[in-house]
Amino acid sequence: MQTFIISKILLLLSLLMGIFLHAQVTVSGKVNFKGKGVKDISVTLKNTYDGATTDENGNFTFPTEEKGSQILVFSNAKFVEVEKPITIANENLSINSDLKEQISEIDAVVISAGSIEASDKKRATALLTPIDIYTTAGANGQISSALETLPGVQKIGETEGLFVRGGTGTETKFFMDGNLVNNFFGNSIPGIKSMDRLNTSLFKGNVFSSGGYSAAYGQALSSVLILESIDFPERNSVDLAISPLFINAGFQNVNEEKSKSFGISAGYSNLGLVTKLIKFNNDFTKAPESFGTNFNFRIKNKNGGILKYYGSFDTNKIGLQAESLEANIDFDNTNLKGKNTFHNLSFKQKFGQYLLNLGSSYTYNSSFIALSNTFENEEINPNTIDITGNYWNTKGTLERKINKISAVRAGIEYNQSNEKTDVSAAPTPSEFKDQITSLFAETDLGFSNNLSAKIGVRSEYSNAIDRWNLAPRFAMAYRISKTWTSSLAYGIFYQNPENKYFGSNPLNYQKAEHYVLQVQKSAEGRSFRLEAFYKNYEDLIKTKVLDYRPVAINNTGSGFAKGFEIFWRDKKSIKDIDYWISYSFLDSKRNFQNYDQSLFPSFAAKHTLSLVAKKFVTSWKTGFNLSYSYASGRPYYNFQTDGNGDYYLNKQGRLKDFSALNFSLNYLPNLGKKDSKSFTVLVLAVNNILGQKNIYGYNFSTDGLRSKPVLPSASTFIFVGAFINFGIDKTQDAIDGNL
Repeated sequence: MQTFIISKILLLLSLLMGIFLHAQVTVSGKVNFKGKGVKDISVTLKNTYDGATTDENGNFTFPTEEKGSQILVFSNAKFVEVEKPITIANENLSINSDLKEQISEIDAVVISAGSIEASDKKRATALLTPIDIYTTAGANGQISSALETLPGVQKIGETEGLFVRGGTGTETKFFMDGNLVNNFFGNSIPGIKSMDRLNTSLFKGNVFSSGGYSAAYGQALSSVLILESIDFPERNSVDLAISPLFINAGFQNVNEEKSKSFGISAGYSNLGLVTKLIKFNNDFTKAPESFGTNFNFRIKNKNGGILKYYGSFDTNKIGLQAESLEANIDFDNTNLKGKNTFHNLSFKQKFGQYLLNLGSSYTYNSSFIALSNTFENEEINPNTIDITGNYWNTKGTLERKINKISAVRAGIEYNQSNEKTDVSAAPTPSEFKDQITSLFAETDLGFSNNLSAKIGVRSEYSNAIDRWNLAPRFAMAYRISKTWTSSLAYGIFYQNPENKYFGSNPLNYQKAEHYVLQVQKSAEGRSFRLEAFYKNYEDLIKTKVLDYRPVAINNTGSGFAKGFEIFWRDKKSIKDIDYWISYSFLDSKRNFQNYDQSLFPSFAAKHTLSLVAKKFVTSWKTGFNLSYSYASGRPYYNFQTDGNGDYYLNKQGRLKDFSALNFSLNYLPNLGKKDSKSFTVLVLAVNNILGQKNIYGYNFSTDGLRSKPVLPSASTFIFVGAFINFGIDKTQDAIDGNL
């Protein structure tokens, strides 16, 4: 009896298992991408829990009890999702699928040859943010000085400007929210470098291109610095900065919706006290003094469009007396009075698939220099140079997205210059007027996440030159592996001769051709860049002396610059230390301006090295910052003029190597205090802490027989200051940014 019951149960179980097994169907197959199996692809029946993940070879298999019409889904974040309709009956199914790469703005390779970006954009490579600039020892919070720690930028101390890859300082142009910034630096006199006019805290990011830059920008033979201002302040705040050099104060007001804001600030600077505390290499008859004020507002409309305005006004004065190199003259006297006002307006609005950018900037600049000599306590040979300029820029760009990583843009730009120079020793004043109209178009082409290209063209017409130019641009990027990418850039770039060199002779555009090749590795906390470049110059101006000033007589000059650069930044290897190292090698020759032969430029060094390191010690509430700069000795030349005003090389030599170690520390007294009403930073900075005796060049007497070195204003400079913000607690930002 028991045997019979057991046999019945076994028979029932076998029947049930047969029915169950017959109800299940196995779905299997292989998933390929470009003919090869792909792992980790999710394969599921839509709206069910049935599915599997592909193995190393792209194979998958899973059982299902579902019947009838179903949809099989193949998905992975890196690929376009595929849906295949299938019919499940009683037989096993074999389904294969080929995938396409998912194009993503975040994953797509970025063209970076010749450029270093630092902004809040997802695609940017954040290398030098505003807080990086403030905490770079020796930079003194100046954008241009911090950029001198990057590859390709020369360490120049005797004059303002960014000297990039064998180019002069005037070959770099500056832009704010897409608009040209004329007179980016303050008014100055020869031998003393002026500072940036625009405050670093105005900007949320920047793109520095040392070559091969976008067709949306022009009139720069070497490089461009594109600054992007913040959209809205974080909240209402009041700022105060005090030091023995200056006092600044300002406020920002923003509504809760962050749709309207305005702010104003003012500052006064006077080095009179500091000249009594620190030994300067200059004898000031009037210590550098300046006053400046600025105003800004921002408005966002209901459709997300943003209107931004920034305006500033500043004045500065300086007086110097130096021992003369001329016979029967004891001293040379120089006095400067400068005035400047700058206004920048920009508007950005999306219209469906289109993005419209409109902007305009205006600059008025006045520089009045009084020159004289002193002999036996009497002033002789008075002369004045009065330069006034009005500069207008306006620009419109329309961009349309084609897909997630492709776009096309086109625009028009107009620049107007009106500059007058009155030299009292010259018979008549000189006046220069020019209007430059530019048209440009450019497309970003994303072929895949691993391959992209940028093709553009720019054309310009200048009234002063009376002809059009045509400048094609091309760049591409390819991802070699997960962390390694490569980029290539080529372009033709034109620039008018400087306004001061225009005379009665017809002139042409100066021309440079850029070739840039880069490989880059980016991993968490680390970045490595190796870049090689070649730059060919044509149609550079040649000058001679006419009516007491150098004037361009033709465009027969030429030259080249070639070399390679290495950049390494590491925030991970050494605990709590952020550091970067940059090295540049440059080989260059030029025959331009007053050069009578091809020479290595006097403003360039063959070897340049920078090391920057930062560490924040939370328990001490203090950030420690260190930087070291080295440059091999630059050449110097003395050119004399013959009876016809033509130049010839009279004497040449080589300066000693440049070297400077800079140190700064930042103390945050409010760190750790709950409900603090202010954010305070106390700063101590020492430039050239070891007191290296650096020389920037030599000045020569009129006959070239006597000379004296051009020295820094101070061999070692010490700064102490307090920066207080009421309303915003940026303590955590300070720690995160290694302040």
